[in-house]
Amino acid sequence: MAEELDELNTPGRSNGLLDVFRWRFLLSLLVRKELRVRYRGSVLGLFWSYVKPGMQLLVFYVAMGKFLRLDEAVPNFVIYLFSGIVIVNFFSEVFNNTTRSIVWNGDLVKKIYMPRELFPVASLWVAVVHLLPQLVVLMIAALFGGWRPGPLNILAGLLALLITMASGLGLGLLFGGLNVLFRDSENFVELILMMATWLSPVLYQWSRVRDALPPGLWTLYQLNPGTTAVQLAHYAFWVPAEPVQQYYAAHPDPGPVAPSLMMWTLIALVSSSLILVIGQFAFRRLEGRFAQEL
Repeated sequence: MAEELDELNTPGRSNGLLDVFRWRFLLSLLVRKELRVRYRGSVLGLFWSYVKPGMQLLVFYVAMGKFLRLDEAVPNFVIYLFSGIVIVNFFSEVFNNTTRSIVWNGDLVKKIYMPRELFPVASLWVAVVHLLPQLVVLMIAALFGGWRPGPLNILAGLLALLITMASGLGLGLLFGGLNVLFRDSENFVELILMMATWLSPVLYQWSRVRDALPPGLWTLYQLNPGTTAVQLAHYAFWVPAEPVQQYYAAHPDPGPVAPSLMMWTLIALVSSSLILVIGQFAFRRLEGRFAQEL
């Protein structure tokens, strides 16, 4: 009887992201639907998720590593570059798809009730599915580059993914709710994603930013969770390589990653969690208007 009374909640009200765990089966159906729609009519299907990052890595190796000779200034530059790009690609897919998830599933939102957070979370899991092949390609390339990770390196990689997931989902919830009311939100997201690669040390080293910016702006740059996530990815996949270790043993200054990385990691964990909380709060305030606006 108590369980039945628990179900007598106000219609349309949910417990936000906490309800996702109760609706796991429906979440899995939404993830499968998104994957089927994305690869409908494709012969290779999900295999493209391995082909694309593999070709991307090859192009970076030839064009930037050999033609532009960037590997002469940064040891294992291709691994440095690709480990950062994997994080940025993951953030971009999470943020972009979660922003559009409610509009994409407008028919379901209007016809039946379910926790609206299921749609952004389903888009998040689709991004995770696409992330795995990129990580496989990255790890294989890193092994060829002398990658010898330890426990701290593996932990750094996991923290990089966690920070990226939390910040991407939080921003996606915020802009996903706004996107139902104002479709201009998608354009703002595109502008943010255009800058994402340049606002973190993917194509350049952190020391160049430190040398070019005054201390206040340097601190603001470091407060970006994406900056820390990319540096953690470098620490996970690039720093443990033997050529990189040998290079920085001979050239210890300025070092492979910014100083106080542990402190910035804790700050990034807090700030990305705060972004997630704010995004969830804004999403819940707006979700009552979704069916009407769609």
